[in-house]
Amino acid sequence: MDIGSKIREIRNRKKITIAQMCEGTGLSKGFISNVENNNTSPSINTLQTIATFLGVPLPYLLLEKKQHMRVVRKNERTYSSFNQLKIEHITSKGGLRMMSVEFPPGASMGEANSHQGEECHLVLEGKVLAEQGEDSIILEEGDSFSWNASVPHFVKNIGNQKAVVLISIYSDTELNDLF
Repeated sequence: MDIGSKIREIRNRKKITIAQMCEGTGLSKGFISNVENNNTSPSINTLQTIATFLGVPLPYLLLEKKQHMRVVRKNERTYSSFNQLKIEHITSKGGLRMMSVEFPPGASMGEANSHQGEECHLVLEGKVLAEQGEDSIILEEGDSFSWNASVPHFVKNIGNQKAVVLISIYSDTELNDLF
């Protein structure tokens, strides 16, 4: 972990001097310097004091770089297709994926499938049929649904216009084979 560099970066961004930080936290200049240079590992209580003074949540200081917010600009998104479906991959971070799926009239995901994880869906346009096990429901624009994806499930556009569904999938395992 590179907590010290993060503390220095926040302090500099907020234009706080080491002297001001010493005064506000009660820590010595040498100690703060050692923390910022990653030469010492402060206790959780000390980190909480620093975080409070800097105005950031303690967990933010503990995040690794790869755990920070990830931004995908609209022009950076990737697209794919599957069974006549147009898929816009909005974001992916760890075990969480979000995509917008366009279903032409009559198009579906194909056969009912299952995989690890949880799914949430929001119908942005159109009318779809969602089935899981013995459950079957028709949903329209603004409706949402979710399910445990380990039970076979199926979505189909049953309307005369295209349907667009925003899908979020969470899984502890890789989901490269979905779309």
